[in-house]
Amino acid sequence: MEEMIRFGPSGNSKIFYDSGFKHSIDAPRWCREHNLDAYEYSFGRGFTLSSDTAKKIGDAAKENNILLSLHAPYYINFANESDEMAEKSFEYVRKGMEYCSIMSAKDYVVHLASCGKLPRKDALYLTDKRLDKCLDIIYNNRLNDAGFICPETMGKYLQIGTYEEVINFCTKDKILIPTFDFGHINCIMQGGLKTTDDFKKIFDYSFEKLGEYKTKNCHIHFSKIEYTQKGEVKHLNLDDNIYGPEFEPLAKVIKEYSLTPTIICESKERMMEDALVLKEIYVNC
Repeated sequence: MEEMIRFGPSGNSKIFYDSGFKHSIDAPRWCREHNLDAYEYSFGRGFTLSSDTAKKIGDAAKENNILLSLHAPYYINFANESDEMAEKSFEYVRKGMEYCSIMSAKDYVVHLASCGKLPRKDALYLTDKRLDKCLDIIYNNRLNDAGFICPETMGKYLQIGTYEEVINFCTKDKILIPTFDFGHINCIMQGGLKTTDDFKKIFDYSFEKLGEYKTKNCHIHFSKIEYTQKGEVKHLNLDDNIYGPEFEPLAKVIKEYSLTPTIICESKERMMEDALVLKEIYVNC
């Protein structure tokens, strides 16, 4: 697929099921009919999808010119002190890359780690070493061409995944591309994502560390998210006027910097409708 900015939902809106659809096989056609061109399928609760059904979703995405991405299980934690648990995390990444191959998905979004009871520097050290080992597994299984592994910025202080941390991890290998979840970043910044300069700071750091291709073709999650002093609480819809962030400053930076990301909307129950709102804001800004 050509490099271009794309918009789509993470999973299926309530309206999708209210309209009589029951399975994500129908989601790519639903997205196309609603003028969207991306879709993210989540394995957040584990790999319960058969290979046959996965291929059908992938084929439907191709038929409808929908760029497909996948989200890894939430159980991954490269900073777990147990080597046995770390092995399970490696398997979640390996298995997800197999699904990328089956479904012709471009990006595989991964939450890398949580600190748990470890000091952050120790959790970062473990995450760094475990990511190296995971990459070896991916290459040894010849899955390095299946898609990009996309570490995600996180929204809680005890999670590994500030935008600097994610970008630095992505310097390790060509198959690592960042997922910038700007709702999460805004939580960590306690509402500090407001101006175009706030967004430019993140992309400027990415350009410096990762270069043009990875920055221009980054993966983006966007939603408004409620937060406390501990970070993320819950996802909201775009009609929220308390927590933010607003999309228009980001849209302006995307245009000014000629970026071509995939933008996935993670609004609560209105991800498809709000993805269209994001697209409209981008077109008109």
